[in-house]
Amino acid sequence: MHCVRPVAENLFWVGASDRHHPLFENAHPIPNGMSYNSYLLLDEKTVLLDTIDQSVQGQFFENIEHVLDGRSLDYVIVHHMEPDHAAALGDLLVRHPEATVVCSGMAVNMIRQFHRVTPAKLLPVKEGDSISTGHHTFTFYAAPMVHWPEVMVSYESTEKILFSADAFGTFGALDGVLFADEVDFDRDCIDEARRYYTNIVGKYGPQVTALLKKASSLDIRMICPLHGPVWRKDLDYMIDKHLKWASYEPEVQGVMIAFASVYGGTETAATILAARLREKGVPVALYDVSKTHPSYVLSEAFKYSHLVFASTTYNNGIFVTMENLLHDIVAHCLKNRTVALIQNGSWAPASGKLMRQLLEKLEGFRFLDTMVTLKSALAPGQDQELEAMAQALYDDIHGIKAQQEPESAPKKKGFICTVCGFIYEGDTLPDDFVCPLCRRPASAFKPVE
Repeated sequence: MHCVRPVAENLFWVGASDRHHPLFENAHPIPNGMSYNSYLLLDEKTVLLDTIDQSVQGQFFENIEHVLDGRSLDYVIVHHMEPDHAAALGDLLVRHPEATVVCSGMAVNMIRQFHRVTPAKLLPVKEGDSISTGHHTFTFYAAPMVHWPEVMVSYESTEKILFSADAFGTFGALDGVLFADEVDFDRDCIDEARRYYTNIVGKYGPQVTALLKKASSLDIRMICPLHGPVWRKDLDYMIDKHLKWASYEPEVQGVMIAFASVYGGTETAATILAARLREKGVPVALYDVSKTHPSYVLSEAFKYSHLVFASTTYNNGIFVTMENLLHDIVAHCLKNRTVALIQNGSWAPASGKLMRQLLEKLEGFRFLDTMVTLKSALAPGQDQELEAMAQALYDDIHGIKAQQEPESAPKKKGFICTVCGFIYEGDTLPDDFVCPLCRRPASAFKPVE
């Protein structure tokens, strides 16, 4: 049975939602499902705007045949060739060989790659090209890397609709909703919209900014994305969010704390820090990266201005779930954040230095000189170090310059075993010293940097 909704006069949503698969792109959890949007226009010429994911194509074809009601299909506009939007294209062309496929030049090759066919009727278009379907005109704009290189968007000038491909999308099934104003979007949906943006196109901020600049010259009254609800009201709200996300501007002047803890010592330190910050009125989000999927933590890293990463040392490195998160943040090219670090290690704390080395690759990342080092668990008096870190974060958020610290005593030297990581504290290492862990001689040690 068909399930369609009208979007505008003679324009229908013919998509479907998948609530069965636990992951989107086999990577990101979608506990609320995922919508796959397609739109069908009935004009002098009929136009289908994108197809759909294979998981819901049965519903999709029922919807199309219901809306067409015996009419032929004249055009299929392919904005994006990723299979969640184009997997049904091959079957569609079997059912409607009369249709002309409209797409970017690069998408032509991708059609051949994915479907092993070349459409019998093909109309490649480039920036600024238009097609008229009778009472409606579609003009095409390139949107490379939002989020594949072949992507384009289209603007329909009669209804003033932007068909935005992956831009302005949201995780989650529609559940009967079509328009964003049918729900309290800021309360119920914005976190999933941010998580969708940051994980899917977050790496491509400059390309998203370029697309938003093109869109700003158009009189847009409605935005029809390929995922999530249609926007017909409060467009400035969603556009402003995307401008912030694309420029890596934080939405909240506050602290996101992510911790990786094995036996609880690191978690306790992270929790105490969160409490000290809350007492100062600082917004805080706290995540155990071994329990929370990195797609959520990455999204929060885009949201908050200041980030704290707390990790135990594991195999002389960063604990695995924290290392995975940090690699994900680096891969998504987050910029312009202030970072504080907490490291733990029962005999050779090293995670702090290694976390910093990873994050130093990112543009505009600053590091507060307040790293807290634990040896298994917080030692008596170390709560003051966490208080100092909380104060430094508070001051940085509020633009308070730190007072000039008196000249400190020379840093105590030490030597680290290159085999097991044991640290000997002292200015000199005895020639006859033997590592208490691996029994290697003094020659296996090197000065701690």
